[in-house]
Amino acid sequence: MSRPLRVGNASGFYGDRFSAVREMLEDGPLDVLTGDYLAELTMLILGRSRLKDPGGGYATTFLRQMEDALGLAVQRGVKLVTNAGGLNPRGLAERLGELAERLGLDVKVGYVHGDDLLPRAQELGLRDERYGQPLTANAYLGAWGIAECLKAGADVVVTGRVTDASLVVGPSAAHFGWARDDWDALAGATVAGHVLECGAQATGGNYAFFQEILDVEASGPVRAAGFPIAEIHADGSSVITKHDGTGGAVTVGTVTAQLLYEIGAPAYAGPDVITHFDTIELADDGADRVRISGVRGTPPPPTTKVCLNHLGGHRNEMTFVLTGLDVEAKGAFVRAQMDAAMGANRPRRVEWTMIGAAKADPETLGEATALLRCAVLDADPEKVGRAFSNAAVELALAGYPGFTMTSPPGKGSPYGVYRPAFVPNEEVEHLAVLPDGTQVVVPAVAAEAVAPPVDNVTPQAPQAQPEVGKRMPLGEIAGARSGDKGGDANIGVWVRTDAQFAWLSGFLTEARLQELLPETKQHRVVRHELPNLRAVNFVIEGLLQDGVSASTRFDPQGKALGEWLRSRSVIVPEAVL
Repeated sequence: MSRPLRVGNASGFYGDRFSAVREMLEDGPLDVLTGDYLAELTMLILGRSRLKDPGGGYATTFLRQMEDALGLAVQRGVKLVTNAGGLNPRGLAERLGELAERLGLDVKVGYVHGDDLLPRAQELGLRDERYGQPLTANAYLGAWGIAECLKAGADVVVTGRVTDASLVVGPSAAHFGWARDDWDALAGATVAGHVLECGAQATGGNYAFFQEILDVEASGPVRAAGFPIAEIHADGSSVITKHDGTGGAVTVGTVTAQLLYEIGAPAYAGPDVITHFDTIELADDGADRVRISGVRGTPPPPTTKVCLNHLGGHRNEMTFVLTGLDVEAKGAFVRAQMDAAMGANRPRRVEWTMIGAAKADPETLGEATALLRCAVLDADPEKVGRAFSNAAVELALAGYPGFTMTSPPGKGSPYGVYRPAFVPNEEVEHLAVLPDGTQVVVPAVAAEAVAPPVDNVTPQAPQAQPEVGKRMPLGEIAGARSGDKGGDANIGVWVRTDAQFAWLSGFLTEARLQELLPETKQHRVVRHELPNLRAVNFVIEGLLQDGVSASTRFDPQGKALGEWLRSRSVIVPEAVL
C-alpha cells in the first residue's frame, strides 16, 4: 500500500496568519502546502483593486510570504498550490517567476485560468437588471487544471477562482492517478479539502466547546493553533491531523464543526463531483488524528456556479452609547432626532440595531451601557457620507443625557452586492498553463443531469417540550458553527451521542429554530439531517441580504448565529444528558 499524500494548509482567508507558511514548512514533513485566499468578499476587494491597477488583482500577501519561504519550500521538496492568483493568476505566476530568479532558485510555476467570465457577461446573461455590468464574474473551476500543472512538473501552481476543496483534490488526483470518474475518491478528497480550507478552524479555532482546547493548552504555554494536514490515501479516505507540538487540537468534534461550516444540502455539488456529506464517517485515530472514510460521490451537475460581484453603492454607520436609566426612551429619542435630521435626504436603507442592555444597579460603566447602531446604504455617496455622520454628531449637545458615540464622523465607503449564477459547464474554458508555457484545455467533465436535492422545506411544528427534563442552554449539549453562503446563512448543529441526536433531530425543526431565533421568522428556512455526523444543518435564505459587503446586520457574515442559538434555553430530557 502506497504511503498517503500529506497535504497541509497555511491560509484560510486573505489576512490569515502571515507566519503560517513558514511554520508549516518548518514544523514537519509535507508533500503539498495549500493556501486559500479567496472568498466572495475577497473577489470584490480584488475587483476594486484591479480597477486601480489592471496589473494587480491577486493576493499580494502570498507573494510576500514567498519572499520569506519559497527557498525553504524548494529545500524541503514541498509543492505549493494556491488560489492567491485571484483575478490575475498569470500576473502572480509571472511575479513568482521573477522572485525565484532573483533568489537564485530553480522553480517551475504553472497557473490555471479561464474562470474570469467578465468579458462574456453580456453574452452569458450575467448582467443584473438593477446593477448592470458586474465588477467580477468568476466561475468555480475544479481540480483538473491543478493536476495537469503538477503532472507536468510544476513546483508552484497558482489559480484563480477554483473551489476551495480543489486545492486538495488536484494534488491528490495527480499523485494517485485518479480518473475523471473516480467519484468516491474525488468525493473523499473533497471532504478533506473542505476540512482544510479554513485553516485553524479544523484544529480548534472558533470551536463551540473551546474550553476543551483550553484544557489541552493548560498543561503548558499557550501556543498558536497549528494549521491542519490531511493524510490522503489512494481510495480518497484521509486522516486529519496537525504537526506535533503545535497548538490547538484535532478531534472528532473539531472536524465535525468544520464539516458543517458554510454548507447547504448534503449533496454538496462541485465542478468535479457531487459529494454526499451524509455518507461521511468519522473515527478517532489517536491523539490529534481523525479518520474520514466512507464518502460517496456521484457525477457533477451540468452547470457551473459563477460568483458575481456588483458595485452596489455606498454605506456608513454610526453607533450611539446609551447609559444608565431610560435606555429605550433614549434610543427612541435619538432615532426620532435622526429621522428629522435626514429628512428628504434619507438613505435608501436605514437599519437600527440595539446591542446589549444596561444592567440594573450597575457597578461599572460597562454594565450601565447599551449601544444603538445605525447603518445606512444608498447609491448616492453624499446621502450616506458626511451628511449622515455629521447629523449624528451634531446631536451631541442637543440629544439624550450622557450622549456619546463610538467614532467620529466619516465618509461612507463603497459596498458590493453578491449574486450567484449558473452557466452550462461547456461554456467555461478551463485552462492550465504548464511550466514550459504550454496551454492545456481541460475538457468539461462528463456531467449527468441530476435532480436537485430535495429540500425539507415543509415547516414542522415545534413538538411540545416535555415538562420533565432540565432547562439549560442548548449549547450545554450541542455544538454549532455558522457562516455565510452569499446572502444566505447556515447553522450546523451537532451533538455527541446517538441518544442526544435522536432527541435533537425531533426537537430542532425549522419552526423551532425560528422560535429560538426570532430574527429568522421572515425568512425561508431549509433543514437537512446528517445522521452520520449526529447533526442538523439549517440554511436561512436571505438573512444576510445582498451578501457580506452589503449586509447591514450587526453580524454580516452570520458567524455568531450558532453561538446565539446555543445560548437559548431549552428543556432537555434527563435521559439524554
